Amino acid sequence: MLQNLKNKIIISSQAMPDEPLYQEEAMTAMIKSVVAGGAGGLRLAGERDIKNAKKLFPNLPVIGITKPNKIPENYLDVVYITPNISDAKKIIEAGADIVAFDGTKRERPNGETLEDLIKYIKSQGKLAMADIATYEEAQNAINLGADIVSTTLSGYTQQTKSKPDTPDFELTRRLSKDFDTPVIVEGKIWTPEDVKEAFNSGAFCVVIGSAVTRPQLIVKRFVEKIK
Repeated sequence: MLQNLKNKIIISSQAMPDEPLYQEEAMTAMIKSVVAGGAGGLRLAGERDIKNAKKLFPNLPVIGITKPNKIPENYLDVVYITPNISDAKKIIEAGADIVAFDGTKRERPNGETLEDLIKYIKSQGKLAMADIATYEEAQNAINLGADIVSTTLSGYTQQTKSKPDTPDFELTRRLSKDFDTPVIVEGKIWTPEDVKEAFNSGAFCVVIGSAVTRPQLIVKRFVEKIK
């Protein structure tokens, strides 16, 4: 599964329930479209879209997550991406090949630990992917058995909120140099140049989300350029 993702572009096809593209037909069409464009894998939120994607493309790697219907206002402080074992169980049963989860050191709900979550995912024969924000968090997740680390949360925690609004290539370079564990670059990728720099920094593969699948944010960037 990992070798199928090496040097590939993964597309994060997600929408919040209050967005027009959240409708099942719309999300299924989006998934078909990005795969037609050459996506080497998908990152999907929720059981519905994971099931639909695996029916359409059974051999395409799918990274699955859960997240709340609305991002918490205090998102800098709380764990909300696949926070516990019950969430991981749902997306594994839906067919996800890789389970991504918040891999930071923040307190998790129900007294569960990051170690508990990683052990459970691996016990089900799935790959465990830790979304981290810092070098130390990546190191901790790797020591606990994570198969993959991703820069997803860099800039989205209290500790990293002052990071610039660009992909964290420096973190990628450090991690890829110091660890054999695959490093995925995710977050704030907007251009082909960003993708090239990510791979030059040592990325195993790259996840692109908003720049492809969030029309409202794409349009907003253009509108803000002319103000």
